[in-house]
Amino acid sequence: MKDLSSGSIPGHVATMSLQMFIGMVVQVAYFVTDLKFVSMLGNDVAAGFSAAGNLWFAVLALTQILNVGTAAMVSHAVGAKQHDRANLVFNQSLTMSVMMGLFVVVVLYAVARPFMHLEAADPVVAQAGIDYLLGVAPGLGIQFLMISLFATLRGTGIVKPTMIIQFITVGLNILFAAILTIGWLTGKPFGAFGAGLATTLATIVGVILSAYYFHRHEKYVTFHKELLKPIGEVWKRLIMIGLPIGLEFFFMSLVMGVMYFVIRQFGADAQAGLAEGQGALRFIMLPAMAVAFAAAPIAGQNFGARKPERVRETFRWTVGASVVIMGALTVFCQFGSHLLMHIFTYEESVVAIGATMLMITSWNFAANGIIFSCSSMFQGLGNTWPTISSSVIRLFIFIVPILWLARQPGFELVHVWYLSVFSMFLQAVVAYLLLRREFARRLGPVAAMA
Repeated sequence: MKDLSSGSIPGHVATMSLQMFIGMVVQVAYFVTDLKFVSMLGNDVAAGFSAAGNLWFAVLALTQILNVGTAAMVSHAVGAKQHDRANLVFNQSLTMSVMMGLFVVVVLYAVARPFMHLEAADPVVAQAGIDYLLGVAPGLGIQFLMISLFATLRGTGIVKPTMIIQFITVGLNILFAAILTIGWLTGKPFGAFGAGLATTLATIVGVILSAYYFHRHEKYVTFHKELLKPIGEVWKRLIMIGLPIGLEFFFMSLVMGVMYFVIRQFGADAQAGLAEGQGALRFIMLPAMAVAFAAAPIAGQNFGARKPERVRETFRWTVGASVVIMGALTVFCQFGSHLLMHIFTYEESVVAIGATMLMITSWNFAANGIIFSCSSMFQGLGNTWPTISSSVIRLFIFIVPILWLARQPGFELVHVWYLSVFSMFLQAVVAYLLLRREFARRLGPVAAMA
């Protein structure tokens, strides 16, 4: 356990950000690695894989319920020096992870085919997405166990072990993907299904390594069989904290799904350009995301320790650093988008679409930094519901107009990107105002009691 309620706030932010950045790079590398290998099989397969990624993103929304709820409750218990409470939350989170994982596997196998036939531009694209989902579904279910373990460690201020385990698993994923997707060494490629299966196998190894670490090295929170039976009060609190962030991720997946739906009239190249542009975005935005997300455990422990000024200082440092980093990335995208896209594909039609998307949407990077920072602070405060308001506003500002524009004779791809920028800026403004209100409501009484 690492005490984040004392010592230098910028020092904690820097240390946590660096470790989280490395871990996040590894995590995003899962999807990007698979995308790189399936891109070798053609644009239709890449488009199908990426369209299936929207359903993968919806599963990610469920993981965030468990992830955010566990990390917030554990960090509050650690800050308040409630060791037994931290142990109880950890064990309850494990039980919840098993239930959620089983649910995800069943649902994915049930909806894979109808979802892809609705989403994809043509039958070949749809089948590629179906194949990927069938291969990756077990891994997406198993990952809930690993998320529970990682979130608990993050709540106690520890992220280095998770980073090491993720490094190992992404290396295995690259190896498995090369063998299973394109048939390296074996000469028997399994295409998109192989990419999904590679992720599943790497995830299984990750869960085994995580369990081994907890068994041999973790002492602050430990496995207790008698604490596994579901307790309504703990489950309700876990869900209430994590659900808004889960819904926020679900709304993001819905926005992406609508994007794929409205641009399918432009063909598989357009969907592939969007997909690979999104893959590039996931990588280049990681530094600012790491800084912003580092705020949650720091703010959580200090809120639990009743130190409101340190909570405010955490936000000032994280939002400032995030905006500066995002500003630099905006400049990069204005001049380096084509170069960045060539890392993912050599198809010039796909490169042109992805590069245009990057150049336009990079203008909302600073707004993203604000949104990430505010979301992380809401997690640290243990009340994530205000994030829903800002997300719903963006949802309606983007989806309703874009569905109307898509039916107009002059509709172009750039309309999608420009509307996305506008909706993101509006979401950032609303999120910041809501956080200021939350600070006044939750930190004011704590300061008065101090």
